[in-house]
Amino acid sequence: MPLTIEFDNSYARLPDRFFAPQAPVPVAAPELIVVNDALARELGIDPAELRSHEGVEMLAGNAIPEGAAPLSQAYAGHQFGGWVPQLGDGRAVLLGEVVGAEGRRDLQLKGSGRTPFSRGGDGRAWLGPVLREYLVSEAMYALGIPTTRALAAVSTGERVQREQGRDGAVLTRIAASHIRVGTFQYFAARQDVEALQLLTNHVIERHYPTATDAISLLDQVLEAQAGLIAQWMSVGFIHGVMNTDNMAVSGETIDYGPCAFMDTFHAEKVFSSIDQFGRYAWCQQPLVAPWNLAQFASCLLPLMGEETAAIEQATAIIHSFPDRYQRHWRRQFGAKIGLVEAGLEDDALIDGLLSLMQAQNADFTNTFHALAGGDARQEFDDPTAFDVWETSWRDRVQRETNPEARMQAANPAVIPRNHQIEAAISQAEGGDFTLFHRLNAALATPYELDTANADLALPPTPEQVVPNTFCGT
Repeated sequence: MPLTIEFDNSYARLPDRFFAPQAPVPVAAPELIVVNDALARELGIDPAELRSHEGVEMLAGNAIPEGAAPLSQAYAGHQFGGWVPQLGDGRAVLLGEVVGAEGRRDLQLKGSGRTPFSRGGDGRAWLGPVLREYLVSEAMYALGIPTTRALAAVSTGERVQREQGRDGAVLTRIAASHIRVGTFQYFAARQDVEALQLLTNHVIERHYPTATDAISLLDQVLEAQAGLIAQWMSVGFIHGVMNTDNMAVSGETIDYGPCAFMDTFHAEKVFSSIDQFGRYAWCQQPLVAPWNLAQFASCLLPLMGEETAAIEQATAIIHSFPDRYQRHWRRQFGAKIGLVEAGLEDDALIDGLLSLMQAQNADFTNTFHALAGGDARQEFDDPTAFDVWETSWRDRVQRETNPEARMQAANPAVIPRNHQIEAAISQAEGGDFTLFHRLNAALATPYELDTANADLALPPTPEQVVPNTFCGT
């Protein structure tokens, strides 16, 4: 079956120094794991074509479809605060861009072999991280959080070496773009003002058409990130590697490595095995984001005109992040406790619940979901401790109309819990993808939970707790 994907590759039309032309490295024996039918149709791609022999060959990197312009993007970045002047796509190839119902989208193969940016790595991915990113990115989409998406996953019939030999896999990732803060840093570090201007123009045209210059682009990117981080916080999501090369200027969540959703709430929760000092803990995310954006602002300064005025403008925008974030945070957490519009006076009520949850070992997702049903007290070690807070909350929520419906729409019943993901990966390594597909189906409707899937909403038992997550590189 011939593939009929309509590509229009705007990034490939930028100068050669923006990327390295790079074909995927073929694999031995690809087999299809999953195709995201709904997403394929949004992109104007027939899912049946992706399931065909030719489609699987493309998804594995063994065949390049007509019209594609495969490349690996160049970028730099701060990783855990340390500067790395050249990173780039070390295990990914951007096949091209398709224009569908949701606008222009990148179609990228992740785990597709070595590139000029691999820095000694094998450029491959093993099955576990591919399944994790598929599940979590699609769950984020269903939760209404801006994110890259997963179009398909294939196994490769090859083994990749990590701490031990693992089954290889390739993820087909869809994104509004893969342009990062680190992409701007790459050219700023080289004092390539021409490239910075070209990149800025490209991002404005592609993502922020109402922006008129670099300063308005900075303003709009910051606003998008303030909203995104507030949404992460509202579902207990911890990205795990908020390096500047993992911050997409489009405002989408990108790069699901050692990410995790909290079970028991703790503000300083960290899962990433490489985050030894808690730089990217749950509570640190609203602090790291403006630090990253300050690096973005520094890159744009040469495009902003007179230096002193430019610095003052950019500084004012960066300093506006806390207020903008707090506005988004109140909207998110206000809805979670039934408020149509939370104000400054409601901060103490929201913070009080979070403090109580931490002190009483309450499950983040299940506590908020139980509020609408009136049985949240059972989530606390000492239910009487919740009763005091509940009295104040009910006094406040009496002023609202239909708060239960608002809470039901803001508080998911099911999230991609670490222990369920790890169980799905473990079973898949043995050739059984049943739990993976079951999770994928349940996470597509996170605010509804079929009784047959009630076990997927349960927090882990002590034996099931997954304390650490890993990048998979």
